[in-house]
Amino acid sequence: MKVKVAILGCSGRMGRNLIQAAHEHESIELVGGSVRASSSFAGFDLGELAGIGTIGLKASTTLEALCDADVFIDFTAIETTIENINWCQQYQKALVVGTTGFTDEQLQVIEKSGEKIPLVLAPNTSVGVNLLFKLLEITAKAIGDYTDIEIFEAHHRFKKDAPSGTAVKMGQVIADTLGRDLNKCAVFGREGISDERDRETIGFATVRAGDIVGEHTAFFADLGERIEITHKASSRMTFALGAMRAACWLSNAENGFYDMQDVLGLKG
Repeated sequence: MKVKVAILGCSGRMGRNLIQAAHEHESIELVGGSVRASSSFAGFDLGELAGIGTIGLKASTTLEALCDADVFIDFTAIETTIENINWCQQYQKALVVGTTGFTDEQLQVIEKSGEKIPLVLAPNTSVGVNLLFKLLEITAKAIGDYTDIEIFEAHHRFKKDAPSGTAVKMGQVIADTLGRDLNKCAVFGREGISDERDRETIGFATVRAGDIVGEHTAFFADLGERIEITHKASSRMTFALGAMRAACWLSNAENGFYDMQDVLGLKG
């Protein structure tokens, strides 16, 4: 039996990839998608939005019109996602969230929603990136206590949050593994003359340019050698396919707050 999926914010760059991925997935039935009430794409055929031809599903301006869905996928904006989470709790709908840039307080609210619905929060739904998280944990355990750790990320000019949610997650994985508080050891910018680098810090560098889909690298640098662990995305479809994998997994999950490590069985 196919999992019925609805795409929230389906007119955006990521939303259009999600439409195509859901429509073509053998285990998923796409039942619809939403746009803002003020959107000029309201009523558009979802297939036309995604560039795959007419599929007979129209972009809705209300979530109530999508109640047939088992799982909702949200790659929208922070405030919109919070509203969508509240709606999903009210109607007992599972939710995959790919939105990034939440505050610590908002993350606590999202985590608590797992008491009422099954929810996956994934700053990056790429299978490759989530394997990278596991590699970072392994590397940090082996050499993180004596190397200088820096995280580099690059995205397209339209991305609003910096550093990216994926970069922050990379830093969090490393910090948790080493028993550090990322809020205290993160360095998000350097300029001018400063003291010698503190070994306990985790540095972040950000680039926003052109149409870069997503590049992330963690450096573990010692005197005489360094290890670089890198993931490069060349298409948003990799994130869309990962979101479909999360939706399928979530359709059989109990209420709870999950991430892609749960979906891929990489925990433990």
